[in-house]
Amino acid sequence: MADLSIENAGLLVLDKAAGVTSHDMVAKSRKAFGTRRVGHAGTLDPMATGVLVLGIERATKLLGLLSLTTKSYTATIRLGQSTDTDDAEGAPIGTFDTSAVTDDQIAAGVAELTGEIDQVPARVSAIKVDGKRAHALARTGEEFELAARRVTVSRFDVLDTRHTDGFIDLDVEVDCSSGTYVRSLARDLGAGLGVGGHLTALRRTAVGPFTLERARTMDAVTAQPGLSMGIDDAAKLCFPLRDISDDEAESISQGRWLEPIGHKGVYTVVDPSGQAIALVQEKGRRASSVMVVRPANLR
Repeated sequence: MADLSIENAGLLVLDKAAGVTSHDMVAKSRKAFGTRRVGHAGTLDPMATGVLVLGIERATKLLGLLSLTTKSYTATIRLGQSTDTDDAEGAPIGTFDTSAVTDDQIAAGVAELTGEIDQVPARVSAIKVDGKRAHALARTGEEFELAARRVTVSRFDVLDTRHTDGFIDLDVEVDCSSGTYVRSLARDLGAGLGVGGHLTALRRTAVGPFTLERARTMDAVTAQPGLSMGIDDAAKLCFPLRDISDDEAESISQGRWLEPIGHKGVYTVVDPSGQAIALVQEKGRRASSVMVVRPANLR
């Protein structure tokens, strides 16, 4: 159990169950921890299970800064049928004969969807279109187009292939950049093969450095509330580190700045005792705090 000494602030890594929303998990965590200050770093669809990272108390400020750029999934793709949501929760909009599809064709299709690709998000995604969520527009039947976005699929491996009732089910593992939709990979793989495709199962196994090994179920958290990781440890795990002196730590914790060292991106400054003091970003001749992890009154 994590150290709760810094205002009970830190991260909670959940193993989300199927059939509930990410917002449901936030609401239950607010009740369990007795605070309104709970937020999540990236949603999971109700159908999906697995790693969901929540910020508690002041750690909510950390969520937008976390370098959680890589996500990993296990999934099952069904070839031979398209749905209006690109997953099993949607209505079928086309069923196709898969008897001529070969393993080599599937491998070639997967290869086309690996690396840097331009991907059109799912129509039921949370992307905003003219200020409204795409999934809300899709439910009303309104016509709209989503622009393709450049994403990176660093791993797209087929682990098992099964032929079932005229369909081809593929168990896959995917490592990808933030903003990649595995449902869209299923849709595009099926479209490329001319047989349609959709997702029937999705489990997120990692978000950045946070894996299922760190995750707790919501039932376990409700029974015994506790952080997975305090804000100090989270800041040190998720960002590069820079050692600073006690005088520099005092200065940055009170809102002043440090001399830059030529580092790009956000990093964590750590005092001689090993405590994370602040998240810092360099601009010009200043290394300024973007978030104080340990304010002066807590040092």
